[in-house]
Amino acid sequence: MFLSRTLLKRHSVLPGFDLALGFALMYLCLVVLIPLSAVFLKTFTLTWAAFWDTVTSDRVVASYRLTFGTAFAAALVNAVFGLLVAWVLVRYRFPFKRVIDALVDLPFALPTAVAGIALTSLYATNGWIGQWLPFKVAFKPQGVFVALTFIGLPFVVRTVQPVLEDLQKELEEAAATLGASRLQTFQHVILPTLMPALLTGFALAFARALGEYGSVIFIAGNMPMVSEITPLLIITKLEQYDYAGATAIAAVMLVIAFSLLLAINLVQAWARKRQGR
Repeated sequence: MFLSRTLLKRHSVLPGFDLALGFALMYLCLVVLIPLSAVFLKTFTLTWAAFWDTVTSDRVVASYRLTFGTAFAAALVNAVFGLLVAWVLVRYRFPFKRVIDALVDLPFALPTAVAGIALTSLYATNGWIGQWLPFKVAFKPQGVFVALTFIGLPFVVRTVQPVLEDLQKELEEAAATLGASRLQTFQHVILPTLMPALLTGFALAFARALGEYGSVIFIAGNMPMVSEITPLLIITKLEQYDYAGATAIAAVMLVIAFSLLLAINLVQAWARKRQGR
């Protein structure tokens, strides 16, 4: 204990490190640890049989499949197109560039319910976009995917954009002088540098999509076994005063999400270590 305190003080830059650390831990406990502990403590009021029946019912499993599947697919699409948007904003000059750059942050500022209503109006069968599509989007699982893609794009763009701005163009010029094509330069010079930031943006978009509720419920249709997301099931159980059942579903979702994010962070750490070499 004494050794750890000595090391902390030795590597402290700002004065009052112990006080700042105490406030940080207290804030972390009040905002994160205590609420999460309450979820698991409430879940423990159920017997194992009741817990298992709750979290493995057909309706709940279908909601898991839809929530995690669409969240992962939306984050994957955002990783590709978020990189493209960030590349265009950093590398090219064009009219209204600042306006488009500001529009990227629109999902941050727009209330989720407003976003859901707007997306539903656009992608309904009589909407501006939906009327031209050969398949239905609104009130289908495809609508969930559209909503999650909309709210997750800024996380990738804003994570990758600063790294692109700091990327040295001399490296690309050196690769070109050595005879590398544009594709080879991107694959072997640019992409390895961007990969840690891209994985971070992917993880942020994925985590944001898992807990999204407001923008999804308007466009999803909320049909059980078809387009019903897990957060909606939790809200439904809370409205039915089934608090233990709601926390049981939330606990399973939390454990799965934490495991996936941990795996993504491990891959990200491996990419940074490989880049450092």
